Amino acid sequence: MTNNTTVKTATPWKNWSGLQHSNPSQFIQPINIAQLSEAIRQAKKCRVVGAGHSFSPLVCTNDTLISLDSLTGLVRHNDTLNQSTLRAGTRLKHFGPLLDPINQALLNQGDIDEQSLAGAVSTGTHGTGTDLQCLSGFVEGFQLVTANGETLECNAAQNRVIFEAGRVALGSFGVLSEITMQNQPRYRLKEQIKLTPLKDILSHMDQWKTKHRHIECMVFVHASDAILKTLDLSTEDIQSLPKPWPSDDALLTLCSEIARNAPRLNPYIQKLLGVFVKPTTRVDWSSVIFPSVRETRFNEMEYQIPAERGLECLAEIVETLRNHKAPVFFPIEYRYVKADEIWLSPFYQQDSASISIHQYHKQDCREIFRLVEPIFWKYGGRPHWGKMHTLGAAELKALYPRWNDFLALRQELDPQDKWINPHLHSLFFG
Repeated sequence: MTNNTTVKTATPWKNWSGLQHSNPSQFIQPINIAQLSEAIRQAKKCRVVGAGHSFSPLVCTNDTLISLDSLTGLVRHNDTLNQSTLRAGTRLKHFGPLLDPINQALLNQGDIDEQSLAGAVSTGTHGTGTDLQCLSGFVEGFQLVTANGETLECNAAQNRVIFEAGRVALGSFGVLSEITMQNQPRYRLKEQIKLTPLKDILSHMDQWKTKHRHIECMVFVHASDAILKTLDLSTEDIQSLPKPWPSDDALLTLCSEIARNAPRLNPYIQKLLGVFVKPTTRVDWSSVIFPSVRETRFNEMEYQIPAERGLECLAEIVETLRNHKAPVFFPIEYRYVKADEIWLSPFYQQDSASISIHQYHKQDCREIFRLVEPIFWKYGGRPHWGKMHTLGAAELKALYPRWNDFLALRQELDPQDKWINPHLHSLFFG
């Protein structure tokens, strides 16, 4: 290993929420592709980490942990095609400063932008929009460093099968070192937020979803109203909002602490939603509008439900959590995602409603997840790979028509199972 590569021994690691942790025998942070290839060749077993924003144990390893934090930045771009190639460790929050000067912007993204590009792509991370796929669906090509240190260019013309499957591969094919994204010219969005009766959302959301580029709602279990958020393309002038005090994130932390320490107050706090949430409108560039501050730590379970059954599933989840007086303050997040053709994408050939359940990081998330997960199964849900779930190989195989094809290709690329940690072993084999 060269002197410019960071190598540490016995470095404890934990993810953003603090729930997942492991003790890798060594931690390597290469600064270029050659060093990355060398580190992979030398490792008997390894996993790769970006921002640590997955809630599942995807990264956990007691062997070699490779960080992509030094593999960042814009490599090249194509003005005609509105495409850009970026190093895979680049955080989504840096896309605005990198792409603005070349008049490009991501077609879509979620409201957390701390993730690395490689991590977000490999797990099928997404935003919302009935005509918009997950982030992996906008990948036009990638550079893959395989288990033997070989570098493959994968796109529609080269290594096409690896490209088709490898856009959502959970880090089990190798390391995505560079990724080419299909973008569009820089654009503005108008954000509108308001409180809406939950009964109206359950009755009309399927009609409203076609009227907006993006639509989502945040449902508080014990409240009669929900937060409805829409985003639409706009040519209006920038219209900012004053920063609230206390911030929405600070209020979320405060309310989560109260609900944790005084559970009986939780329903009453949620019913005061109208005091804190007022109708707002703002206009800004997409890279500014999409992300929200998310400093209040939590753990999350998310499943993708066939879109036509999403609201029915949401209603049953709310009723179940209410009936059990579930100790959760965080809202349920409800979004839409367009189908794609990526073999292990949770949206494979399925327009989906995405339903996310969150629990404050100081509370045991397993209690509410145990209540909700069987409901997701009832509606044919597929779990988000970067979030918590309890499905194993047998159940997952039934959800993915190309499951066996994926495993065969994965074994061909990694016959020694270099990338397989205990979590991936349970997903693929156990």
